[in-house]
Parts: sequence; structure tokens; C-alpha cells
Amino acid sequence: MSTAEARPAPRGGRADKHAMILDGALRVFARCGYPRASVDVIAKEAGVSTRTIYNHFRDKTELYAAVVSASTEAVSAHHIALIDRHLRKVTDLRTDLTDLAVDWSSDRPEHEAHFALFRQSRSVPEIPEQTLEEWYRNGPVRVRAALARRLEDLAARGLLRVDDPELAALQFSVLVSLPDPSGHSRPRGREEAARFAAEGVRTFLHGHAPAEG
Repeated sequence: MSTAEARPAPRGGRADKHAMILDGALRVFARCGYPRASVDVIAKEAGVSTRTIYNHFRDKTELYAAVVSASTEAVSAHHIALIDRHLRKVTDLRTDLTDLAVDWSSDRPEHEAHFALFRQSRSVPEIPEQTLEEWYRNGPVRVRAALARRLEDLAARGLLRVDDPELAALQFSVLVSLPDPSGHSRPRGREEAARFAAEGVRTFLHGHAPAEG
């Protein structure tokens, strides 16, 4: 059982408080990083008392794990929905892949805190390895698996040549994501994302075009 699953989900008005705590904690962890984020600051940001936080979470470590889980679930669900929307019914492969790539790498204000959270989490020994493993498994791995299934379907239709769907999904995500100076992929405005996406898709299709004849 993961740290984030250690307590049962709250109900009713308690659920509202729970969501307020998670939202406030996400903003504080994203802004301050795990080591500098205090429960007092999180309580003020969330508009609750510190006692209320401790009624929901044993400590800051459990709260951080819950924030990671909730934020990762929201962002992963968004990306999987994009994949399904753009690749469920492909009419023009290059156009549909490019549209997916633009939406994939464009700024989403509601997700800014999520990406800041993980930029802050780099090389922080206080964060349990289990929490980061859960983020990786339920975030990047889950999204790439969804993309791999769609690419495999396109290959079955003869639109792509894909020997390893998971590798192809990784290649696509790398090619269409814009790295920041730290080496981490990050969202961008749509104009910048569109330029980068078009080149990324062109390169991807060059490597995965079906054999002629």
C-alpha cells in the first residue's frame, strides 16, 4: 500500500476540506519545494487550520504523496484524453499527429503547478523514492502506454511501421516536447509548440513510414 493510499477517501464536507488541502499544498510545494514547504504555510494557502491538515494526513510526507498522486492523475487523464481525441479516428495522419503534438506540448495554466512540482523535486533526498516511482508509473509510463496502443492500432491499419509500440511512443513524446534549460520537457505557448511539433512529427513519420509496395 502506497503512502497516498494509507487512509480511506473522505466523504461529504470532509472531502471538500481534503480537496482544499491538496490544492493548497500543490501550490506551496510547487512554489517552495518539499524541504521549505511547511504545514503552517500550506494551511494558510488552503484556508484551513493545521489541525485540519493533521486530521487528514499524518505528516508532510503523506500529504506530499497524496498531492503527487492527485496531480499526476489529473495531468495523465488530460494527456490520455488528448491521445484518444486525436488518434481515435485518424483522417490525415500527419495533421492529426501534429494537432496532438501541439496540444500535448502547449501551456495549460491548470497544470503549471504540477510541472513546477516536479522541477522542484529534483535531487531532493527527503522525498521517498516510492512517491517518485508512483509518479513515474502513473504519469509518464501510463500516458506512453495509452499512446503506444494508438500507434499500434495505426500500424495495424498500415498507416505506420511500428516494431515496438512502447519505443515508438517514447520517441514521439521526446520529439514533440520542448526541453527547458534544465533538460526537462516543458509546455509552451501554442505558436512555439506548433513550430516544434511540426518538425517533431516530420521526423517521427520519417522513421515510422510504412514500407512502400
